[in-house]
Amino acid sequence: MKFLKKIVWKILNILRIDGIIQLQLKSGLKDDGWFESFRTKKPINKNGEPLAWYSYSFLKFLENRLTSDLEVFEYGAGNSTIWYAKKVKFVKSVENDKKWIDILNPQLPKNTKVVYRELNQTQDYLHEIATDDNTKYDIIVVDGRRRNDCVMFSVDYLTEKGVMILDNSEREDYQPAKDFMKQKGFKQIDFWGMLPVVANNNCTSVFYKSNNCLGI
Repeated sequence: MKFLKKIVWKILNILRIDGIIQLQLKSGLKDDGWFESFRTKKPINKNGEPLAWYSYSFLKFLENRLTSDLEVFEYGAGNSTIWYAKKVKFVKSVENDKKWIDILNPQLPKNTKVVYRELNQTQDYLHEIATDDNTKYDIIVVDGRRRNDCVMFSVDYLTEKGVMILDNSEREDYQPAKDFMKQKGFKQIDFWGMLPVVANNNCTSVFYKSNNCLGI
């Protein structure tokens, strides 16, 4: 049996598909549910549960650091809204796609609020974070539209222990936001890796100061 197995794997190696087969049989990608997310085109884990659309390295870093007393604000709603809501006290998101909100609403837990705001000259989308009596948030996630503007405007709405999360931070277009946060005295950690649904690498950056809510 062992000899036959070696022959089979040797043939697969010659055909250059042995790695693909191994990933399907036993791998970190299988454990993380990547194949299921790729098949369904949804950021989910192996059990079909919603995931924030971050790299797996960042998901693993973040999930055990979130606590039930934290409040989160998101620019851009999605599976991340559901994922955060299971771990924190409250999640508020602003979203510019009305049809997407209609799809998302039936899935949202009670400790969430998703607000529709158009991208217009009145800055309603950008300024939504400031509408609740100047409430401040422990985590602000920038994963929607106008990301440079959102980072620069929302930083004043972080709590003293607050952190900023900028997704897709590898894009050169977002360099102004990264430079701005450094000028404001924040340190930066980049998390690279594959993420659900797609096969390319992605970067998510966390900006933080001392005594932050994630214990960095």
